[in-house]
This record gives sequence, structure tokens and C-alpha cells, in this order.
Amino acid sequence: MRNWFGMLIIPFILLFSTNGIASSGHSERMPKKIGILLVAFGSSEASAQVSFDNIDRKVKEAYPDIPIRWAYTSNIIREKLAKQSKILDSPEVALARMQDEKFTHVAVQSLHTIAGSEYHDLRRSVGAFKMMGGFQKVILGYPLMATQEDMQRTVDAILTTIPKERKADEAVVLMGHGTHHPSNAFYAALMFQLQLKDPNIFVGTVEGYPEIDLIKELLLKKKIKKAYLLPFMSVAGDHAKNDMAGDEEDSWLSILTNAGINCVSVLKGTAEFVEFVDIWVDHVGGPLSHFK
Repeated sequence: MRNWFGMLIIPFILLFSTNGIASSGHSERMPKKIGILLVAFGSSEASAQVSFDNIDRKVKEAYPDIPIRWAYTSNIIREKLAKQSKILDSPEVALARMQDEKFTHVAVQSLHTIAGSEYHDLRRSVGAFKMMGGFQKVILGYPLMATQEDMQRTVDAILTTIPKERKADEAVVLMGHGTHHPSNAFYAALMFQLQLKDPNIFVGTVEGYPEIDLIKELLLKKKIKKAYLLPFMSVAGDHAKNDMAGDEEDSWLSILTNAGINCVSVLKGTAEFVEFVDIWVDHVGGPLSHFK
């Protein structure tokens, strides 16, 4: 329902935005103005801002002459932040504002991990702006993992950023978000490719497959006594602090500890590491290459 509502209001946003009046083709005569819109799910955790700051800094370093705007796809996160007097736009509102600012070419860069439901909602929104006009070009960039090359780079990034003190007979358990979308298969595929390099690295999800109960069974079968728990999400937000490392009985920390496995939680999102951020930054170059 939420996504359909967003799609329905896009035409009205465009109609009443300053540049929306120009959507019939007037934008073709406007001076070329390129912009980047970075789109994340978002987080209301103050500690998670370090991840977004890191991405923002790296994108600015790569494209110093191109203005950058931000948007969060999560309504809940935006509402929580609004109560803290922090206003973040939805992708639809952010794009309408960029029309008002007379941007003619916009690279919309997803900061999602996989091309799941959130990514495809964003793709539909960008597609609606393409149909309505107002921009000469508006193109959506890939999430972290979209191609086999992305997958291999992600494997290398994980191997590089796991705790240095971890021993070979100790496990690394990555917590992904998970989704009902078919792209959830990326998590199992990632674990397969990781285990070709290191058989004691596992990937589970909060809301998809593989689930923590399966990961626990795999750890017990291998008689692993210690595991490092890491979020495989751009930020170490609510899921990392509660579902992964929380004190509740159903947290991954509690489940594995109760199974006799000593756990060490590492509360750092992937976007805190340059190895992952570089993949997103490189993906920005895809849309920008079409603006020459």
C-alpha cells in the first residue's frame, strides 16, 4: 500500500514542482546541470551516521564538481528523524526538489546491499520520473551486489575486513537483512563463494534465508567454539544492536551462546569500510557515463 501511494503522488509532486511545468520538454533547453542522489534505507541510530558520512565523503572525493543530495526510502525512519528535527526526503520528494533546482541529469545511486524489494521500489519511482519528464536523463545505479564482479569484490572486501585476531578454526557469521524478494538468493550465493575461500565464514539473514537456526546447526556440526558476529548491512543500526548483538533470547548472540558457542559482536556497518564503499562509488560512474 505504501509503495502504491508513493507512485500515485509522484505525478502531483511533478505537477506542482517548479520544474514540473517544464516536463513537457522545456528541460531540453535548460543548461546542463548534473547531480547525484544517494538513496539509502536510512537509520535513526546516531551511531550509524558514520557510515553515511563515509559514503558522502568518498563520493565527493570521486566527483568533487557534482552536487550531492540524499534520500531515505524508509517512511518509519524519516518519521523518527523528523521528531528529532532532522528532515530527510523520500526519493520522490528529493527528485522533485532537484527538478526545482533545475538539475537536468541525475544519477540516482542505491546504497542498498542487494537489488531486493526496496531497490525495485526505487527503480519504479525513478521510472515514473523518466516517464513524466522534467529531467533530460535520470538513471539508477546498481546496489552493492548486482553482478558477478560485484560479488567477487564483496567477497574480497569481507575477507579483508574481518577481525585480524580471528583464528582459522573460529567462525565469522555475517548478518544480512534478508527479503521476500527473489534477490534474497544473493545471500546464499555469497556464502557459497566465501566458503570457497574460507570454509568458516557464514551468511545468515534476519528476514530471509539462510536463517540463524540453520547457521547454528552448521556451526555445531563443525564443532566451532567461537564466532565473530558482523552486520552485513551498510550501517550497524537497530538490527545489528538488537537482533544480532542484543540481550534478548532470540538475538543471534543469545541463540549461539546458549548453544555453547562463544560470540564476539563487531558493531560496524559495511559502509564504514572503504573496501565496500568503493564498490558503491564505482557504481555511481555507471549512470554518469551516460551524461557525457
